[in-house]
Amino acid sequence: MEAETWVALAFLVFIAGLGYVGVHRMLVKSLDERAARIKGELDEARRLKDEAAQLLAEYQRKRQAAESEAQDIISGAKTEAERLGVEAKARIEDFVARRTAMAETKIAQAEAQAAADVRSAAAEAAVAAAEKILSAETKGKLAGELIAKGIEDVRKKLN
Repeated sequence: MEAETWVALAFLVFIAGLGYVGVHRMLVKSLDERAARIKGELDEARRLKDEAAQLLAEYQRKRQAAESEAQDIISGAKTEAERLGVEAKARIEDFVARRTAMAETKIAQAEAQAAADVRSAAAEAAVAAAEKILSAETKGKLAGELIAKGIEDVRKKLN
């Protein structure tokens, strides 16, 4: 017999011994367990992927809602700012109108007072002039009465 035959025979005995001991069942069981573990990991990965997709969709909805709310807030703020601007402009115009009216009133009062002062000064000057003329022209008791009456008339007419 040759050496190769003995090697082949030893190999067959070794394989039969492994089969007798049940190594093939342990290998199949190990492969089945590994396949089950891989399947479980794949199922877990699918479940995690689905959860991640749901979370992503939920966060996208929340982001869109937040953006929408932010746009609403911005538009509301713009509207409020415009309203406040119009209000402020109206208040300023009202304030300026009131100040202008007050200034015009004060000017009119000053003009009236100046006119009254001028009339009063003119009346006093006229009274003084009339008094000088009448006192130079008339004499006696009659002159005093006429002067007093004339001065009083001039004061009444000029004031």
